[in-house]
Amino acid sequence: MTGHVFHPGHQELHGVTIVLETLGSRTYVGRFHSQDERGVELHDVGVHDALAGGTSKEEFLRQCNRFGIRPEHRDLLVPSNDVASIRRLVDAIG
Repeated sequence: MTGHVFHPGHQELHGVTIVLETLGSRTYVGRFHSQDERGVELHDVGVHDALAGGTSKEEFLRQCNRFGIRPEHRDLLVPSNDVASIRRLVDAIG
């Protein structure tokens, strides 16, 4: 539904579960709240760190989609200069 705003008066992705990939080793999954010059604000955020070992990023995303996000942060601001990409979780798992 391109162009559909989930919450009128907010940005298109407001309230949508997204995958935010950073320029570093971390990938965040959470509900998009807003984006401005400071960065991207997310709520109920799960974190995958490629340097920590464990499951692959792809498996982490599949688990988030299937079982829900295990939040490590209630609210998180990812600085603009650290954001590599933002996409909907449903699009990230293909």
